[in-house]
Amino acid sequence: MIEIRSVAKSFAAPAPPRRATWAGRGSGERGPAAGADAIDGADAARTPAREPRVHAVRDVSLDAPDGRITGLLGPNGAGKTTTLRMLAALIAPDAGTMRVDGIDVVARPREVLARTGFLSDSRGLYPRLTARENIVYYGALHGMEREAADARAQDLARMFDMTALLDRRAAGFSQGERMKTALARALVHDPANIVLDEPTNGLDVLATRALRESLRWLRTPEGGSKCIVFSTHIMQEVERLCDSVVVVARGRTVATGAVAELLAETGESDFEEAFVKLAFGPERAIAHDKNEHRVEPPRGGGAPP
Repeated sequence: MIEIRSVAKSFAAPAPPRRATWAGRGSGERGPAAGADAIDGADAARTPAREPRVHAVRDVSLDAPDGRITGLLGPNGAGKTTTLRMLAALIAPDAGTMRVDGIDVVARPREVLARTGFLSDSRGLYPRLTARENIVYYGALHGMEREAADARAQDLARMFDMTALLDRRAAGFSQGERMKTALARALVHDPANIVLDEPTNGLDVLATRALRESLRWLRTPEGGSKCIVFSTHIMQEVERLCDSVVVVARGRTVATGAVAELLAETGESDFEEAFVKLAFGPERAIAHDKNEHRVEPPRGGGAPP
């Protein structure tokens, strides 16, 4: 089970480029003004620095129980990846708490990582290693004996229909083959919790269907009743796969519930329309609806028929 409570995270904004000061304007001279750097330095010493911040996550909360798939849905830039990076103990939150099976992520990160399998959008495979070597190496990092990790790799290869890939180098894998290998690597230590960040990016229809079926099986008692958190910005994936949805926009959780509950809450029959209303507000939803039904005038400039 994964619990996130009111987490927030900001980063230092990139410094704007300095503008050069030029001397001798009107006299034909070119070059930086004499003493400009010294003057800038004196001004900086007199003025307290206020570092501009980018607030990637402002207030995100979610509950992901065992045996269910919880979707983290939001537009690009909503804060989904930053939230999951905090959950993976890669960066520390500025505020809030995160717990995995009751274990605090910040206080006991190694215990959390031992109970969680993470699949990032970048996949992160070693291209010169075979699929088997990638999986077994990751198992070794989790303290598994080589024989146990190899046996687990064989089981996962059968589960994901990738036995033919096991002894091929990852260099040259298709997106679907990379996804299968990365997912098997994330599950080699049989974690109770699985976190996937935009896992369908770049996948074709067949690879997406295969991933979907794998996740559905993993949430069943036969598959281990895994707790699965699935980050995406694709509405169709959420509708077809997720038991519950957490909608994130502008760094905040704005809605939580099953797809049917969110449709009822917004009074919509189409989930895309419901998402636009939840994430961007009624005004944007109305504008979106007008754009969808706008009639373009004919090229000749006359009135539409």
